[in-house]
Amino acid sequence: MTGSDPCGASKLPVSFFERPTEIVAPEVLGKILASTVGGVLTTGMIVECEAYLGARDAGSHAATKGITARNRVMYGPPGHLYVYFTYGNHHMLNLVTESEGVAGAVLVRAVEPLVGLEAMRDRRSGRSGTELTNGPGKVAQAFGIDLRHNGLSLGGEVSLYDAPPVLPDAIVTSGRIGLASGHELPLRFFLTGNAFVSKGRPGTRRQKG
Repeated sequence: MTGSDPCGASKLPVSFFERPTEIVAPEVLGKILASTVGGVLTTGMIVECEAYLGARDAGSHAATKGITARNRVMYGPPGHLYVYFTYGNHHMLNLVTESEGVAGAVLVRAVEPLVGLEAMRDRRSGRSGTELTNGPGKVAQAFGIDLRHNGLSLGGEVSLYDAPPVLPDAIVTSGRIGLASGHELPLRFFLTGNAFVSKGRPGTRRQKG
């Protein structure tokens, strides 16, 4: 482990992320996400995430005919941030995994806030309680994360800190949420009984209208 800071813990090293995505994802649960965007410290414990793999994963941005301007960050190096904009108003925070040249990322879907709740409420237009961070777009907004952070390495304005491992029986696995394809893969992981887990349900993305 390297580096320590106000969280009172060590930053996770690149080697943590340089492993198969489906192994990294459940181990991300319980770790501490921290942001110093705007000079304000905000932190939270990750309670829900999803793994996204390479070209054979129909739900992944890497399911293309190769590297594109959008997905190139997914191909490494590991330990970087992959941030994209979706549905016209949401930023999504992902942690790049796998060896460089292999596509993989873990989407942070929900966190339990710990420090900086006032700043989170301000960024979330006064919302509070579980509504602060119980969804991936909410997490990015609450922590001040946007496209400026795409491709940056963890350890700058955005960091991930170590914490005691979560016991396997506290982790629930399911299909992923909000996908047109690949939703059935058991690549969503969350902490059982945690109030900040998102309310979405696995299955095909609902069409409007």
